[in-house]
Amino acid sequence: MRITDSITIEDWELTEQFVRASGPGGQNVNKVSTAVELRFEAERSPNLPGPVKARLKRLAGRRWTSDGAIVLQVQDTRSQARNREIARERLAELILKATLKPKRRIPTKPTLGSKRRRLQSKKERGEVKAMRGKVDPGT
Repeated sequence: MRITDSITIEDWELTEQFVRASGPGGQNVNKVSTAVELRFEAERSPNLPGPVKARLKRLAGRRWTSDGAIVLQVQDTRSQARNREIARERLAELILKATLKPKRRIPTKPTLGSKRRRLQSKKERGEVKAMRGKVDPGT
């Protein structure tokens, strides 16, 4: 399976298991194993660079297992073949997302004018609140 020019996934890295889908569907659901469980051994994959693996682990979230595999479950359609295609597409999408390097954030400082405006508005607000004191009945 080809992801990018430099990243390809070999067949031995993927294992598929077909299980019965849950939800409505009557006899079809009870008899046919159409849902697919795709397992990709991401940690052991020689084709994924280290930084991509780290980003992939973060993106996968709960789908990342303790032994370093990604498990995707698809039961969208009644067709076993279509569910299999969808699972592979989702895996490719996830890996493609992990290849993108996040943009480095450059911290900025607030301008002098914005600092002054903030302090001025705070001062005005404080004056408004100060005027809300109790009224002295003697005066």
